[in-house]
Amino acid sequence: MAKVVFFEVEDWEREHINSSFFDLQPVLTNEKLDDSTVSKYQDTEVISIFIYSAITRELLEKLPNLKFIATRSMGFDHVDLAACKEKGIVVSNVPTYGTHTVAEHAFSLILAISRKLIPSVERAKKGDFSSEGLTGFDLYGKTLGVIGTGHIGKNVALLGVSFGMRVLAFCHHVDSELTAKGVNYVTLDELLAGSDVISLHLPHNKETEHIINMQNISKIKKGAILINTARGALVETEAILEGLEKGILSGAGLDVLEEEIGLKEEREFLASEYLKKVNLQTGLLDHVLLTRDDVIITPHNAFNSKEALHEILEVSIGNVKSYINGTPINIVE
Repeated sequence: MAKVVFFEVEDWEREHINSSFFDLQPVLTNEKLDDSTVSKYQDTEVISIFIYSAITRELLEKLPNLKFIATRSMGFDHVDLAACKEKGIVVSNVPTYGTHTVAEHAFSLILAISRKLIPSVERAKKGDFSSEGLTGFDLYGKTLGVIGTGHIGKNVALLGVSFGMRVLAFCHHVDSELTAKGVNYVTLDELLAGSDVISLHLPHNKETEHIINMQNISKIKKGAILINTARGALVETEAILEGLEKGILSGAGLDVLEEEIGLKEEREFLASEYLKKVNLQTGLLDHVLLTRDDVIITPHNAFNSKEALHEILEVSIGNVKSYINGTPINIVE
């Protein structure tokens, strides 16, 4: 039976991992796999890691029996794939997770803004049940612009359709299922000019950084609301403030901010290692957007549902089991 070690295990993961294996008992440790710990695990054949275990060519030389790596993340740039291929080591990842989870959070922000939910709750808590200044607007009949129609963006678009919204989309790849549902793919400028609600669902890279910026914020339909549950660096912070100050935007719902530019995986927010290297509280407290009544900010929590976290772990465990059974899945090439 293969020796299996799960590294970087958080307390909330332990019970589920242990209960998922009946024919073997994996070793669970909160340690990273690195030069300081590798000597304890030289006979390991199968490992599951998170992103803080950097699997380098040099580290692999110290793991002569290693045959399989399952990273509990979507990204895999912490693994030297070329070295793994040379040594015949198979690598798997978690290709997608939380696609409905994040889409639902995006719509939670949309609904909270459109129906003035936060000020309504705060007013009622004070014993004030007047409705003056709390008039919202219907989503039905409005236009939703979805920037990026991958797994999450697609679900946001479908939610928009179910709300009776007209949906515009901007993406390099046209989804035929969405077009069949009436979603119209347009240019970015057309989407900005025609949308009452704009929701971002792109990865962060050189091409997408500041896709909403000081140069195109004025192209947005006056009074629109901006939603970002993807990556903070997709939007230039100054452009949000400019849009709000000039009335171009009537509100913004943000689960991410530019200060998080170094973040690679949502699950990092639940990892003790990430909390050691950043001080998010300081960054957020100093952020002028926090003080505005027309902005709702949540603490990068869109991914954080029981179902999504279970999915990450379940897929990773499934990857390990499938390899042991001789039928590896979710292989990274």
